[in-house]
Amino acid sequence: MDSFRGSCLCQSVTYEATGEVQGFYLCHCSHCRKISGSAHGANIFIKVQSFNWLTGEDKISHYNLQNTRFEKAFCPNCSSTLPVLRGNGHAVIPAGSLDSDFSIKPNAHIHYASRMGWDHDLEKIKTFQELPDND
Repeated sequence: MDSFRGSCLCQSVTYEATGEVQGFYLCHCSHCRKISGSAHGANIFIKVQSFNWLTGEDKISHYNLQNTRFEKAFCPNCSSTLPVLRGNGHAVIPAGSLDSDFSIKPNAHIHYASRMGWDHDLEKIKTFQELPDND
């Protein structure tokens, strides 16, 4: 059984999940790319009954993209993306919101055909342990 906690950047909203992870996907659809501001969304799926808000549930704001199933939950104070509890019985947890160590690797890339042209062979580029000096 997996157990982990997470929060928004300002710590106004916190949560925990205890249960079996149903899936961990890197989604390259345009919605996930835009909402994350990155190459993909990284989302963990767990049963809703395994999920529990600890603090700040009443503070959460939601955005629903018209004519789609796409929804974003976020903290109105710091704008951090937060879990969404879906009507299909799954909680969709943004992996970047985790505070706990999470050793499970993603199951798959999804909507891979929608990835950005620069999103390939990224393991081959230079790496820095901190922000590089750009003088």
